[in-house]
Amino acid sequence: MDTDNIGRLVYLALLGLVLAGWFVSQARSSLNKTLQQAAAWGLIFIGMIAVVGLWQDIQDSVRPRQTVFSDENRIVVPRERDGHYYIRAEVNGAPIDFVVDTGASGMVLAQEDARRAGLDPEGLDYLGRAMTANGEVRTAPVRIASMTLGPVTDHDLPAVVNGGEMRQSLLGMEYLQRWGRIEISNGELTLTR
Repeated sequence: MDTDNIGRLVYLALLGLVLAGWFVSQARSSLNKTLQQAAAWGLIFIGMIAVVGLWQDIQDSVRPRQTVFSDENRIVVPRERDGHYYIRAEVNGAPIDFVVDTGASGMVLAQEDARRAGLDPEGLDYLGRAMTANGEVRTAPVRIASMTLGPVTDHDLPAVVNGGEMRQSLLGMEYLQRWGRIEISNGELTLTR
């Protein structure tokens, strides 16, 4: 913790003590009731902190995720609230979340995802260029040793690592066309091979 954070913490602690002292002095006659109310508000505050801290986990457990039908070599992916389809695949054994991008030709890895897949983004040669909605970015060509999506594993796949900031890796048409059938209907993306 740096000195700015320590200073803020001391300030907030002193402010809390002053407010608590004022609160107790105002409610001396009914101190028991005041303490009960303070405990109730404290529990509400702690509960709100817990909900904020666990919000992503709550969303992940409530919202539907991709369903794999191994016996049929079929993957069903629900459309998310933002209108996109997200697929989790294993790239070189590491779980990577992709956004399906039918407007992208290839597979584009964000630098952090490339690291998780065993690639070294800092050691790559960013010789390529790609146009994105945010302008031109540099790209580095790579080969993916293996990519597993549901029951299907593909080997030696071409991809690029994005040299700029990118929140989510993209799964483009070069990979999607490996599936025999791509269907989007009723808010679901179905891949069948």
